[in-house]
Amino acid sequence: MSNMTGSTFTTTDGVELYYKDWGSGQPVVFCHGWPLNSDSWEAQMFHLASNGFRAIAHDRRGHGRSSQPWDGNDMDHYADDLAQLIAALDLKDAILIGFSTGGGEVARYVGRHGTARVAKLALVSAVPPLMLQTGDNPGGLPISVFDGIRAGSLKDRAQLYIDIASGPFFGYNRAGAIKSQGAIDAWWMQGMMAGHKNTYDSIKAFSETDFRDDLKKFDRPTLVVHGDDDQIVPFEAAGKAAAAMVPGAQLLVYPGAPHGLSETHKERLNADLLAFARA
Repeated sequence: MSNMTGSTFTTTDGVELYYKDWGSGQPVVFCHGWPLNSDSWEAQMFHLASNGFRAIAHDRRGHGRSSQPWDGNDMDHYADDLAQLIAALDLKDAILIGFSTGGGEVARYVGRHGTARVAKLALVSAVPPLMLQTGDNPGGLPISVFDGIRAGSLKDRAQLYIDIASGPFFGYNRAGAIKSQGAIDAWWMQGMMAGHKNTYDSIKAFSETDFRDDLKKFDRPTLVVHGDDDQIVPFEAAGKAAAAMVPGAQLLVYPGAPHGLSETHKERLNADLLAFARA
């Protein structure tokens, strides 16, 4: 395709998306969380690519090294971008793995595009079924939580990202937690690479999108991984609820693990994802 380079491709609506493509074998496609980029998956990508799989991840529109369009910062566009990447690379029997917001992206992909190119699905610390507290989703978080994130973004986005990374994201606000300043700095750097408007709009996308109908279309082996001390995406309303909605889903609960378990529990997650991919 003429709109592809070794590390970018352009969507039908003119958004340039950056991606990385490591190794060879059955493709494993990683979708990242807010406000990060594909670098947040590097430990898992390195591990799977080193063990016989082709690890692929893109920077979501508005994030990382991809374009920062003013519009289209919503789950439907995210899912359609993912579909275009999968089609452009002509991936078959792909294993789709989504972390946090990326889990919503994977769910909406299945809802809009089906599983013809998909072999397996994994949701890690993921936002489905629905983060927002509503009349029929009483376990969700109140809108005031997300309004607070929006207000923080407008007031001092750089400080907000420091506060999230140095506190609840990695569980560094828990007694006895050993902070990695490097992990905090990397999270902040990735967040600041993303567009201001894009990350602002994405708060609505990850919090208010209802993925319940998308999950009902999951018809491939599904793994759900969640920490039971997730302070960002609560386990009961997210991982536990999502696993219950997908027939035959395997639920792995990491005791005491925070939201950012791909960093804090990387050895265990690497092993679990590799075992799932090989199964």
